[in-house]
Amino acid sequence: MDDMTLITDNRSLASACDRLSKELYLSVDTEFMREKTYYPRLCLIQISGETEAIAIDALSPGINLGPAFQLLDDPKIIKVFHACRQDMEIFFHLTKKTPKPVFDTQIAAMVCGYGDAISYDKLVKQLLDIEIDKSSRFTDWSQRPLSNTQLKYALSDVTHLRKIYEELKKQLRKNGRETWLVEELDFVTSTTTYMIDPEKVWLRLKVRSGRPQFLILVQALAAFREREAQRRDVPRNRVLRDDVLLDIAARAPATPEELARVRSISANFANSNSGTQILKAISLAKQIPIDQAPKIEKKERKNNQGTAVVELLKVLLKMKAEEHNVAQKLIAGTSDLEAVAANDMPDVAFLRGWRREIFGNDALLLKSGKLGLSIQNHSVKITRNS
Repeated sequence: MDDMTLITDNRSLASACDRLSKELYLSVDTEFMREKTYYPRLCLIQISGETEAIAIDALSPGINLGPAFQLLDDPKIIKVFHACRQDMEIFFHLTKKTPKPVFDTQIAAMVCGYGDAISYDKLVKQLLDIEIDKSSRFTDWSQRPLSNTQLKYALSDVTHLRKIYEELKKQLRKNGRETWLVEELDFVTSTTTYMIDPEKVWLRLKVRSGRPQFLILVQALAAFREREAQRRDVPRNRVLRDDVLLDIAARAPATPEELARVRSISANFANSNSGTQILKAISLAKQIPIDQAPKIEKKERKNNQGTAVVELLKVLLKMKAEEHNVAQKLIAGTSDLEAVAANDMPDVAFLRGWRREIFGNDALLLKSGKLGLSIQNHSVKITRNS
């Protein structure tokens, strides 16, 4: 397949989607922009079948993307993506649904031992020995007309993806790991993954004070900022930068004059509608009882012994990942290892399913002293204690 049809009208889109609806699987990618917006702005949808590849111009005047969304929602067709989180976010924002069923080649590659979160171009090189021209990677996809170079790049994103899917499926079938993807794919296609609760976004901020009144104001201001950014469709920091938000929460201004004393806040802003809304949010937050203040989750201070356990678990994790040829990141993260070091039976993924089989059981044995690590012939070996 050497070219791609650029679709800019509804009749061509409906016809192409009807033809593609006969496929067993489709490779899919999107191009978008989000530097100046809260929500990603969809610019292009690339879809490839066995003999046909299309690029849907999502910015074409009057275009109705309904047939494309219906095609991606067809439960009889597998949709193949690479690193699909951002694609899922886009589709959820536009339709309140995510495509299903999905196969993510980045996750599958991690299961097959190609490293943590391997990029698409590196996977194409390793599996197909093809070099992708990356010159259009950071292009402005919102500009029209699209160049031939851009369309060629967009085509490579879905045509090579089909071959990668077929190769990874063979490997998964051969090593009996097809079911290993289920939990990860359930997460990336779950609509709850992309739902943002404005009342919880304050947790992303680097808050150093645990004063209840301060935390109440931080939560209220962060929720206000999130809703305002969504309403105006602008990045959060275009409403309030993190450092300014925290400064306002610390000062708790009650009047425009007091608000204007906060660094980076001008008198004009303090007296504007935005300033009024911020002061209103602060006023309402001050009425919240102290005992209802959000709390910062306290991380247990690791003593030397706890740190040593985590480091030993990391060594075991690396050994197990290499032994089973699977990405470490897919088995366990550092926070999971820290949880096991501090608690005998925490709720972590590697104590369930296939992860427990290849790593979790031995991790618990290592912590309990029933399994040890030793150096033999310049390499680390596992020793089992009776």
